[in-house]
Amino acid sequence: MLEFTVGDSVEVLDETIKGIIIKIEDDTADIESEDGFVLRYLLSQLVKRTHEFKVSSFDVAKIMGSKEPPRKKKQPTLKPKERNQPKFEVDLHIHQLRNSTRGMSNFDILNLQLETAKRQLEFAIQRRIQKVVFIHGVGEGVLKEELNYLFKRYPVEFYDANYQKYGLGATEVYIYQN
Repeated sequence: MLEFTVGDSVEVLDETIKGIIIKIEDDTADIESEDGFVLRYLLSQLVKRTHEFKVSSFDVAKIMGSKEPPRKKKQPTLKPKERNQPKFEVDLHIHQLRNSTRGMSNFDILNLQLETAKRQLEFAIQRRIQKVVFIHGVGEGVLKEELNYLFKRYPVEFYDANYQKYGLGATEVYIYQN
């Protein structure tokens, strides 16, 4: 059994009361709580406080911060319209493909545009890109017809792209995935 003396700092078992012993009689002690009340308890209900630990909120925050797992960065939420927007656009306008068309005939320009479209379509199939927009412009419709003929040779579905974004000068290609 612990020996208690007047002036000891104690805590009450099973309660959140702390205080200092001000009087001891037989097996009971009067303690003055931190709130200033005088309370009587059995000595068997008291525990002597030997060390006073003071922890600042800064210390608690530092410890808690070191134990928390790092937070994942939140991905921006996309609107339903934006989710279905193609990620891959191929502009087939000749000024996007070459700096100069000097010395090139219309046939050469068309072949360059078709080769670029074929190469980009095969790249998209290989990389499992599901939607591709080929921007061909309106013009006389020759390139658009040649692209339609090219797309028929691949496992794809093609249709006019979003009118609000591209007007009539683009074709969207949906690539079937296994």
